[in-house]
Amino acid sequence: MNSTFSPTVNLLKPRYRHGVWEFPVHHMRGGTSTGLVIWDRIAPSDIVLREELLRHLMGVPLGGEYPANRQTTGLGRGSATSNKVFFADMEPTDDGPRMVSTLAQLAAGHAHIDWSVNCGNMSSALQLWAIDTGLARPSSFGAHTVTIRNTNTGVLTTSRMIISEGGTFQLTEIPGVMGSPPSVDLFLHDPAGVKTGKLLPTGSPVNVIDGVEVSCVDVAVPMVIIRAADVGKTSYEAVAELTADGMFLQRLKGIWVEAGLRMALRRKDGSLMSREDITRSETIPKVCIIGAPQASGDLSVRYFTPQTVHASMAVSGGCCLAAATLIPGSVAHGIAPKDAQKDETELRVGIENPAGILGTTVVAHTEADEISIRSAAYQRSAQVLLAGYVPLYRASTELQQALASN
Repeated sequence: MNSTFSPTVNLLKPRYRHGVWEFPVHHMRGGTSTGLVIWDRIAPSDIVLREELLRHLMGVPLGGEYPANRQTTGLGRGSATSNKVFFADMEPTDDGPRMVSTLAQLAAGHAHIDWSVNCGNMSSALQLWAIDTGLARPSSFGAHTVTIRNTNTGVLTTSRMIISEGGTFQLTEIPGVMGSPPSVDLFLHDPAGVKTGKLLPTGSPVNVIDGVEVSCVDVAVPMVIIRAADVGKTSYEAVAELTADGMFLQRLKGIWVEAGLRMALRRKDGSLMSREDITRSETIPKVCIIGAPQASGDLSVRYFTPQTVHASMAVSGGCCLAAATLIPGSVAHGIAPKDAQKDETELRVGIENPAGILGTTVVAHTEADEISIRSAAYQRSAQVLLAGYVPLYRASTELQQALASN
C-alpha cells in the first residue's frame, strides 16, 4: 500500500475462462481464523445458489454428509475456525459509509451452512479487505476506523487500524499467530443479548445441568461457562488431550445442548432451535471450561466452538467470558471476580488459553443494581493470504446463469 492511498477500487467480477466460471475471492486470516471475504454484490442473491457457490469455494459436500472429507477441492481446511466466509460491502448511513457483513459458517463433513452467528476473529480481516480493495480509503495517517454492521447478529463493531506516514500498518503479535502482522482493534458496541435479547438468557447467573453448575451468558455470542473441576478437568489440558477424551466430550455435549434449549436459542428466521438443531450446530452455544490462572492472566480457559476444541480462544467468546466475570454469582465471577461501578469503568481481563493470553477490555457500569455493558474490545491482527480467482468446475447451470448475469 502506498502513502497516497489511491482511490482505485480493486474489486473484480466473475469471469468465464477456459470453459469454466471463475469467482474472485480474498483468502484471509483474521485473528486465529482463516476464510474468505467476498464482495457481496457479485454473489448470487438467491440463497440456494449462494450456498452452492460457498460449497464449491470451500470444498465441502454439495449435499448430504461426507465425514472423511479433507476439503482438497476448496479453500476450507477442516476445523470450524478455517471454514468461514464473509460477504461484505459498504452501505450509506446518515453518519457516512459503513461496512455491512454477513458470515457463513461451513463444516468439512456436511453440506449444511450456518448463518446464525458472527465471528470476532474473522471480523478483524474486514477493514484490511476494504482498504486492500479500495472500498475504504483512509484520508489521513494515524487511526483509521470503520464501523461494521453484522447482519447475522445485528451487532455494530468499530474496527481500528493505525497507519504510519510511510503508509505502513502498525503491527502486533497475538497468541496463536506467528510474526507481527497488521494490528486491528475491534470494539463491540452494546454486545449484551445479541442473540437472545438478554445478558442472562435463562434469567439466572447459574443453572444446574447434569449435576454441574453452569452460567449461560450472552455477550457477543451465547456461551455456556463451566468450572473445569466440576467435569473432571483443570482447564490446563492440551487440546489433543481433550479431543481424545470421548467420554468427556460426550458429557460436555449433553450439557451444552440442554443449556442451549434453556437459553431459547433461535434460528435466523426467529423460530426456536430444536434439540437436533443445537446438537448439530457448529456455532452456538459456545462452551468453555475455566479454572484459576497459571500465569499473569485472570483465569484459564479451554474453549469449544462447540463441536471441536479451539486451539486458542475466539475473541467473541473471550468478550463473553470477560463480561461474565462482572456478574455476581456466575461461575466466572467465582474464579475471577471483577466489579462494575456506578460510573462507567474499563475493566481489563486476561484470559489464558493454549496459545497465550487474550487481552480483553469490558466497558461497563451498574444501573439500578444491574450491570450495563456498553462495549467490549479485543486486539487482533489480520493478513491477506491471497487474492484471486477460484474455478468452479462443477457449477450447476443455474449458478452459471446467475454469474453470467452479474
